[in-house]
Amino acid sequence: MNTPRSNVVLIGMPGSGKSTVGVLLAKQLGLGFIDTDLLIQEEAGRTLQDIVDGDGYQALRRIEEQVLLRLDVRRQVISTGGSAVYSEPAMTHLKADGLVVFLDIPLETVVARIGDYSARGISRRPDQSLEQLFWERFKLYSRAADVTVNCIGKSQEDVCDDISMVIMQSPTTR
Repeated sequence: MNTPRSNVVLIGMPGSGKSTVGVLLAKQLGLGFIDTDLLIQEEAGRTLQDIVDGDGYQALRRIEEQVLLRLDVRRQVISTGGSAVYSEPAMTHLKADGLVVFLDIPLETVVARIGDYSARGISRRPDQSLEQLFWERFKLYSRAADVTVNCIGKSQEDVCDDISMVIMQSPTTR
C-alpha cells in the first residue's frame, strides 16, 4: 500500500517553469512554496553562477545535494534546481514525502527561454553543450518522475491545472 505524500516536487530543465509554476501551484493547492536554488544561494552566500565560476559545477551539485537532504518539510511545492536529479540520495529523500513532477519542455523552448546559458548558474561540464546537457538530463528526469507533464503549448496556469488533476486522482498524495 502506498503512503500518502504531502509535497509536490517539480523537476526539469532551467526555463521549464519550475519556479513560476511552483508559486502558482502552491497558491492553487493551498501549500507553501520552496525554491531550492534560493536555499543554495542563501547557504553559500553567493549566486549559483558564482559557485560554478569559482568552484566548478561539481561543487554546486554537492551543495545542492546537502540542501536537499536537509529538507524536512510537509505540504510544500518544492521547485528544485535543474541538476537535483544527479543526486540519487536527494531524489530518494524528496520522493519519500513528495510526488515528483517532471515539467517536460523541448530543447528549442529551453534555448528560447534561457538565452545565454553561460550566465545562468547551470551545473554542466565545461565541454558540454546545452543540447548534450538536455538529453543527459532528460533521461534522469524521466527516470525520477512519478508524473511527466508535457508543457508544449500550455500556459503556466494550464500546467498547474494538469498537475492538480493528477494530484486529485492519485491515492498517494494528499
